[in-house]
Amino acid sequence: MARQKKKSSLISHGIAAQNRKARHDYTINDTIEAGVVLMGPEVKSLRAGRASLIDAWAGERDGEMFLFNAYIPEWQAGSFMARFEPRRPRKLLLHKAQVRTLTGSVTREGATLVPLDIHFSDRGVAKITLGLAEGKKQHDKRAAIAERDWNRDKARLMREKG
Repeated sequence: MARQKKKSSLISHGIAAQNRKARHDYTINDTIEAGVVLMGPEVKSLRAGRASLIDAWAGERDGEMFLFNAYIPEWQAGSFMARFEPRRPRKLLLHKAQVRTLTGSVTREGATLVPLDIHFSDRGVAKITLGLAEGKKQHDKRAAIAERDWNRDKARLMREKG
């Protein structure tokens, strides 16, 4: 009888962390995908699905884009030498023209760069999806919730009627 391989619980491709509240709090006008500069233990922690993008944002510093306040916890099995700050700023890999465009949109239009998710590409490279967003007002949020509830009820009624 052949021995079966133990399936790993690590994420090799697909979404590692998602900011679900971003689409509720903001109107996403445009999205852009960027690479992220990470240390080895951070990648392991992401593959374990332990990261959080709540309260994270992206911004410009010294002509480069950074991801601020994203929480990627320390990898427990990592060596003592590979310690890092869980909420440190992480550099985003974008072209200069993209950085200029995003910085202009943020300063001119008052938009915000919100991270929507961190995922692994088909090649296994960590990428982040940024949304160029505008904040929603409270009444806009209520209208979106009411519309979502109505669509859900409508679909349920259609299923029941056959």
